[in-house]
Amino acid sequence: MATISPAPPGGVSRTGGTARRAVGMSGGLLLLAFALFASVMFGSRTTSFGDVVDVLSGTADAQLTAVVESRYPRTALGVLAGLALAVAGTLMQGVSRNALAEPGLLGINAGASASIVTAAAFLGASGSTAAMWWALPGALLAGVLVLAIGSGGSGRSQVRLVLAGAVLSAVLMAFIQAVTLTRPQVFDSYRYWVVGALGGRDFEVFRAMLPFTCAGLVLALVLARGLNALALGDATAAALGARPWLVRSGGLFAATLLSASATAAVGPIAFVGLAVPHVVRAVVGVDFHRQILFSCVAGPALLLLADVVGRIVLRPQELMVGVVTAFVGAPALLVAVRRMRGNA
Repeated sequence: MATISPAPPGGVSRTGGTARRAVGMSGGLLLLAFALFASVMFGSRTTSFGDVVDVLSGTADAQLTAVVESRYPRTALGVLAGLALAVAGTLMQGVSRNALAEPGLLGINAGASASIVTAAAFLGASGSTAAMWWALPGALLAGVLVLAIGSGGSGRSQVRLVLAGAVLSAVLMAFIQAVTLTRPQVFDSYRYWVVGALGGRDFEVFRAMLPFTCAGLVLALVLARGLNALALGDATAAALGARPWLVRSGGLFAATLLSASATAAVGPIAFVGLAVPHVVRAVVGVDFHRQILFSCVAGPALLLLADVVGRIVLRPQELMVGVVTAFVGAPALLVAVRRMRGNA
């Protein structure tokens, strides 16, 4: 079955592995820098490389400055949401030891969405800060249910978690549709948010998301050593002094904080948490400290580039970033499933 291997049996020298990680991290940072610049350069109005440089240097006129600076909030939010989703995916795959685990596929995003819609429809909740708090209980409950259902039985089927997540997501989406169709005021705000988009948000959303993302990231780094031990098996992890149940619980809570805050801020964006961990492991290896840190680079780069593509392909309109990531993530899921079959 296709679990995440704790360590390769050999073949790659320590020096070669260090050089590969250094090259990979350097390449990731360059890609992120390119994505950041492209994010403030491309939009409904055409701006050139020189225009952006002029704005950054303070020599541009007021109109051009306003155009470029209007793209700052979505760029900052793309960095934060990409980081949150990528690290959440890394944690979910580590906790479940399943290469197909991802917040969107495991129903956490659907749980956060259902919780937000319920609060808006029946409790009158509104605003970005309120959405963050209401997203958490639904996401946490969904994650616990999927892990409880998907981990039962003999454990021989690696698709069990994904199937459990798909079933729960279908149930929650049916509930969401029932609520939104009977409450037009909720539907009006939900129909744009549900696709997943970085546009139309301001720095207030970024500030509301920041504390939850920072808390989840700090907890993830604290748990990295325990996740390394957990990859060796529960018995070995316990012998090394780790508490498997505590590591799993903490990992699930950290992933919930990260994915719920991202979902509340930008809508449910799938596949980022699936694709990025596979790339990260190929570059930095199986150590979770390195995986989490590199996910903080690769996740924002992927999400920002997807957002830039969405702005370009239908200019002057734009394609929502959630649609673009689905086109990128669906092939990644197929590749993961094929590898799983090859290792079964």
